[in-house]
Amino acid sequence: MNVRRPSELEIVLEQLKRNLGGKFKGAFFIPFVFLLFIFAMTSYYTVGPDEEAVIIRLGKYLGTYSPGLHFKLPFGIDRLTKVKTTRVHQLEFGFRTEGYQGGRTSYDSSQYKDESSMLTGDLNVADVEWVVHYKISDPYKYLFQTKTPLKNIRDVAESIMRRVVGDQFVTQVLTTGRMGIAIEAKSLMQEVLDKYDMGINIVTVKLQDVNPPDLVRPSFNEVNAAKQEQEKLINQAEEAYNKVIPEARGKANKLVSEAEGHAMAVVNRAEGDAQKFNAVLREYKKAPSITRKRIYLETMEEVFAQIENFTIVDPEIKGLLPIYGESLGTNTK
Repeated sequence: MNVRRPSELEIVLEQLKRNLGGKFKGAFFIPFVFLLFIFAMTSYYTVGPDEEAVIIRLGKYLGTYSPGLHFKLPFGIDRLTKVKTTRVHQLEFGFRTEGYQGGRTSYDSSQYKDESSMLTGDLNVADVEWVVHYKISDPYKYLFQTKTPLKNIRDVAESIMRRVVGDQFVTQVLTTGRMGIAIEAKSLMQEVLDKYDMGINIVTVKLQDVNPPDLVRPSFNEVNAAKQEQEKLINQAEEAYNKVIPEARGKANKLVSEAEGHAMAVVNRAEGDAQKFNAVLREYKKAPSITRKRIYLETMEEVFAQIENFTIVDPEIKGLLPIYGESLGTNTK
């Protein structure tokens, strides 16, 4: 035969009943135990790893507590509010994420044209859809500094985005200026939120989709295609320019270098000849007759060395005396 063992709670209750000497019996004992159980269950709380807890005691701020197990006064004396401080929250403008269908995320932007329609600096209209990611840096300020923090964040983000887009041309908003717009909007949003002291930190501002209004979208696409073709032709021209001009410059630099080298060689040769002439002149002044004869012989040697066949004519001889040879050093016959 199996005998049921009493639970730990029943043992504790029986022990309390004995210690109280039977004063609380029947209907008085059960409410006492119930109150004791409620007191025990409401005297502690757990804060998750991505949270911080704000405690308000009788309407007065008591403190902000980090993740872990904590104790508080029960029966509503301490009011607990948990805030996700490490999670990145997202606000969508100009569209809303509806959910996932068929493995893809579905969006709805038809009902939020009032958020996305913006006037640019050149008085054109653009549909701008963007996302703001933020974190709660101070839970107390987030909960009690303003009455409706989410609405305030949305209002600040929308006003700042309209201001930044209003300072740009429509072509910049739709094409190359999107990154700059997002960076400037993030900085200005954080500046305004810091003035409000809301305990909010803007993480990123991202432009999801930027398009012209539906009525002018075909015309804008044609203009954009023409600009792309223009950029393509400009790039091709610059490519040809970068290919031809450096080559021509290289050839010109080569010719200039060769001319400079030739000029330097001519100058050096002339200077050498001048120095040689001065040296000869000095020797000539020392012994004019000997120097003239030496110059004459050296000159004749250089002249005759370039002649293969020559004839010497002596006016005292009536006939011609041919001398054959390749040079002056060749033996005559």
